[in-house]
Amino acid sequence: MNVVPLIDATACSAHGDCEDIAPEIFRLDDIATVIGTGPDELMLAAAQACPSIAIRLVDRDSGRQVYP
Repeated sequence: MNVVPLIDATACSAHGDCEDIAPEIFRLDDIATVIGTGPDELMLAAAQACPSIAIRLVDRDSGRQVYP
């Protein structure tokens, strides 16, 4: 599966866990932003670490949400 991370800007509380786990994928300013890509497992780990549940993962091919 090839996933794409999407940030819910209204839910993001700028905790920074995503950037700590995957700095090549996420950057934190006032909110998290997607700046790159990486392995699905790394994106999932970052999404699961988000205490605000502000990161959704979507299957690139089908458009189906796979997390949360």
